[in-house]
Amino acid sequence: MRIISGTYRGRRLKPPRLIDARPTTDYAREGLFNMLTNRLDFPQLKVLDLYSGTGAIAIEFISRGAKSATAVDINRVSVKFMAEVKSDWEIENFDIVKSNAVKYLQRNQVKFDLIFADPPYQSEDAFLILKTVQSQQALNEHGLLVIEHDKRKSFVEEPSFQEMRAFGKVNFSFFGVL
Repeated sequence: MRIISGTYRGRRLKPPRLIDARPTTDYAREGLFNMLTNRLDFPQLKVLDLYSGTGAIAIEFISRGAKSATAVDINRVSVKFMAEVKSDWEIENFDIVKSNAVKYLQRNQVKFDLIFADPPYQSEDAFLILKTVQSQQALNEHGLLVIEHDKRKSFVEEPSFQEMRAFGKVNFSFFGVL
């Protein structure tokens, strides 16, 4: 798994086998970031990466110049790995939080420009994250929520739904602020 572009381009993340995560493929991440580059002003972004696993999404944002990124994961091995990467790569604008993603959103007081969530595909957390982001008003005025999911989930009936894009077996649904 490598960082695709920016300051850390080409650097490889080598997570331990004990991380219980399904990392977003390089192909899907590249497709996602190609889309986001045309929509967002990266140097102004405050990013929240939920179910962050290896931290690759958060680090990709930082590598591309995001103002800051916060990675949230409940797995202690993931949190430790991200902390090691932060230290080894000397990343200053990268915050790491060990927490359940939904509970973090419920108590968080900070608004973000972009929230990325990659919950386990088999869970219903994607819908819960969407509802919690909306009820907590966790996005700034022109903020964007991106949820990674498999093809079995559909969000087209949600009022804040904007679009869905597929990259291989990975799907990304985009939501704006209500």
